[in-house]
Amino acid sequence: MLDTPRHTPDAPSADPFALATALSGVHLIGGQFVPSRSGKTFPVVNPATGAEVATAALGDAADVDAAVQNAAVAQKLWAKVPARKRGALVYQCAALLKAHADELGRLIALETGKALRTESRVEANVVADIFEFFGGLGGELKGESVPFAPDVLSVTVREPLGVVGAIIPWNVPMLLMALKIAPALVAGNAVVVKSAEEAPLAVLRICELLNRILPHGVFNMLSGFGPDCGAPLVEHPLVRKVTFTGSVETGKIVARTAAEKLIPLTLELGGKSPMIVFADCNFDKTVAGAITSMRFTRQGQSCTAASRIYVERPIFDRFVAAMKQAVDAMVMGDPLDEKTDIGTIVSPGQMEKVRAYIAEGTATPGATALTCSAMPTDPALKKGLFIQPVIFTGLTAESRLVREEIFGPVTVVQPFDDAEIVLAEANDSEYGLAASLWTNNLKIGLDLAHRLEAGLVQINQNLVVQANLSYGGVKSSGLGKEASLEAMLEHFTHKKTIMVNMS
Repeated sequence: MLDTPRHTPDAPSADPFALATALSGVHLIGGQFVPSRSGKTFPVVNPATGAEVATAALGDAADVDAAVQNAAVAQKLWAKVPARKRGALVYQCAALLKAHADELGRLIALETGKALRTESRVEANVVADIFEFFGGLGGELKGESVPFAPDVLSVTVREPLGVVGAIIPWNVPMLLMALKIAPALVAGNAVVVKSAEEAPLAVLRICELLNRILPHGVFNMLSGFGPDCGAPLVEHPLVRKVTFTGSVETGKIVARTAAEKLIPLTLELGGKSPMIVFADCNFDKTVAGAITSMRFTRQGQSCTAASRIYVERPIFDRFVAAMKQAVDAMVMGDPLDEKTDIGTIVSPGQMEKVRAYIAEGTATPGATALTCSAMPTDPALKKGLFIQPVIFTGLTAESRLVREEIFGPVTVVQPFDDAEIVLAEANDSEYGLAASLWTNNLKIGLDLAHRLEAGLVQINQNLVVQANLSYGGVKSSGLGKEASLEAMLEHFTHKKTIMVNMS
């Protein structure tokens, strides 16, 4: 059992406020809750009310060094555990996460403002599924026999890299953490995770839960800010691999540091995902798909959000009207209320950024801003970071709202007449993470799918990241893949060649 200097409930908790208090002010290093070396903390705020619900330990280089040193020692022993046994332990973690899924959903709703029913509980269940998937892959860490010479036995083996530094964002922190740590652990690595400063609590609870099963030191959790905590983690000489999800600008900084160390790197850096709708689509299914694709229930705070929607002209007006009607029917309110469809923006800074884009689009000559849904009326939520979703029409391809990642509930819908022209417009972006096509003509759909510059292209659906499907972008959307066997083998192990001369 985890040795902790504070009381956190063993059983799943239905009270996210009490759990947030119990998790306040600590990292988790070497299987124990510990305060930051400096003793400093920072507030964790409920974005639906503006109230402080907890504190988080303010990590710095000293905390990073303690976590990495613990992980380096633990990793040597963990790597000696047979791969299938490592996988079995990770599989046990999945069962524990399933038991705590509702608790984790409530906790992430509290700290990020994502609606419990439509977003946070879903994320918690996907996290358990990811651990279950990778837990079954221990036996796939295989080598090869290489035909070199008759009297020479030549084989390859897969070995872990060592200590992995993982830096995660705030929009789906549990899911994106799971995509990094589950394959890393099964492959025999130890992990130090730096949580997002906006959302440190649920991932810390996951770390605590997993330390009930995993050897202490194999999975460690730090909270803090990028320059003071994230940068020292990337720079630490014992960190042999970095996996990062976040902005392009920060990703480039991480990449430069990793290049100086000559260590492998995985980056997922966002997107400006196009959705292309043809007139022959299943109309009702596609309208519903647009609502899902834009991640309106997450206030558009998603790398794969369909923030550029191209609709063939014959159905354009009807499609925009149907989209607005569907979003108008969605309820914005308390993220912990089961009736709520749409929660909040995560932070005041992000809210101001989104508002600036909306103001710019609204002021653009020829543009129309369709404001959807309704602000909550509960007085307790008057300080909440709520923004009504906006559907823009009439913007040109040069608009910043078309070209830049907004990370808010804002999408631009544009008409098109020609498949080749819309393909060119969809590809005219620095990003290349995801895209979707909606048509009953699979010849056109498959042709365009092959030519779209994106790492994940879906036809007549736009699912979120799923275990067993390779996920990762091209261009400025990043480097490497996640969520698959390929990710575990290529990004969390190295291949060693062993030769035995038998003559």
